Amino acid sequence: MSVRAAVVVFPGSNCDQDNLRSWKAVTGLEAELVWHKESSLPNYDLIIVPGGFAFGDYLRCGAIARFSPVMGEIVRLAKRGHLVLGICNGFQILTEAGLLPGALNHNKNLKYLCLDVFLRVENAQTAFTSHYQAGQVI
Repeated sequence: MSVRAAVVVFPGSNCDQDNLRSWKAVTGLEAELVWHKESSLPNYDLIIVPGGFAFGDYLRCGAIARFSPVMGEIVRLAKRGHLVLGICNGFQILTEAGLLPGALNHNKNLKYLCLDVFLRVENAQTAFTSHYQAGQVI
């Protein structure tokens, strides 16, 4: 089965090429870059929203990017069950767009932190987690 993947590019994002290379290295398939002003994403099975400071994050991480035309289409597709992956700033953009629950908060010291963070798999029945066990820490 061939999965068509799109990597969204915003002004200021800088990890788009990394995502293209990673997708090809892991799957052997090509992904396509999609400019944030696109309002239609026809025939993509996976939308990747990469990291890299979209719009410089001057207001709040992802707050400006969430108003890009492509985000309306991403929200529509996500609600229809399409796969959407947000990495780093992409996760923040998806949160600002209302696709992920919760809110983004500043860390306690307002300083950059680089820490290992381990996640517990809550649901092993998704396309992204099906190779794990529920409760497994990764």
